[in-house]
Amino acid sequence: MKTKSSLLRNNAVQSLICSLACVILGVFIGYIVLLFINPNGAGKAISAVIKNFFFYPAGPARSKYFGGTLVKAAPLVMCSLSILFAYKVGLFNIGVAGQYVAGAGISIYAALAWQCPWIVCLLLAIAAGALFGAVSGVLKAYCNVNEVISGIMLNWIGLYTVNIILSNVKESASPYTNNISSFNSEAILPTMGLDKLFGNNQYVTIAVPLAIIAAIVVKIVLEKTKFGYELRATGNNKNAAKYCGMKEKRNIIVTLIIGGGLAGMGAALLYLTGMEQWSCSQSSVPGMGFNGIAAAFLGCLDPLGSLLSSFFIQHITNGGGYVDKTMYCSQISDLISSIIIYLCGFVLFLRQSINSRLSRAEERTAEREKELAAEAAQGGDK
Repeated sequence: MKTKSSLLRNNAVQSLICSLACVILGVFIGYIVLLFINPNGAGKAISAVIKNFFFYPAGPARSKYFGGTLVKAAPLVMCSLSILFAYKVGLFNIGVAGQYVAGAGISIYAALAWQCPWIVCLLLAIAAGALFGAVSGVLKAYCNVNEVISGIMLNWIGLYTVNIILSNVKESASPYTNNISSFNSEAILPTMGLDKLFGNNQYVTIAVPLAIIAAIVVKIVLEKTKFGYELRATGNNKNAAKYCGMKEKRNIIVTLIIGGGLAGMGAALLYLTGMEQWSCSQSSVPGMGFNGIAAAFLGCLDPLGSLLSSFFIQHITNGGGYVDKTMYCSQISDLISSIIIYLCGFVLFLRQSINSRLSRAEERTAEREKELAAEAAQGGDK
């Protein structure tokens, strides 16, 4: 019993159980929704969402589309890292969407208007995201403005500002920006041979290993350095951190700067592959930033966990594209993905429930042992 209880107390085991529970429940609810809409194709539709690139029978095709999923998972990893990094310091960086937009805008503009190489575009994207994060950080530290409020406002400021700026480098006949690979091939991230590993998918670049390296670095910084300890201490109790001599205002600002830089880098890791073009007429903030929230919590706020959760979320998102559109509308894939992503927010709640139940069970066991000990003592006295 104690062995079972200690195993369930393990954070990794709890994270795995809770994440799997949310995923299974999300898929089940998605299936129920499909049954209500059209029961005839519900099984095939939910199977297509789960399969994604396994939809293709040939190996090369699978590898190619698997690579496509990895390419889109890389920026999602960066957005989830941005969210969890701030959350560890007691901040909710909902402005990650605006920071992502800022990174996308400057990286695309630098590539097309200034003809900068990819490394410069990448660094500018990090700087732009960090700048947006710094604004929220300064307002929070010195004016006590909630970072959620300032972040939401900056999301829309960033979106419309980027739309205006990128209108100067868009195609004449469409709202989309010029293709970076055609106008400035030096701005495309190098593949380093990775494209050949994924069915000659030209979009598979060093973005994927860079996202993995970023997750490892964030984990080391948060858990193995004095700087990370101070940040987490500030998040746990700002007043206690201040009493211990830690500069809590500086930590708040630095945290949001780093979070913003991670989000901005994420945008560059997508747009500098040439896989997507920015639409200068879009009126909604890209969902990548908000999906990062789900990825962070599904990964139980662990940098390495965010790698797996980000891939899974992108996997089901891409898998929705294989749903039969003659039986279901084009938005059905987004609906199923949204249901699963929504349930990801309950991971921490489930972990608390498990710990609460374990604590009550341990209390009952301890009380029972005391009673048995008392009875044994009385028997001995007699």
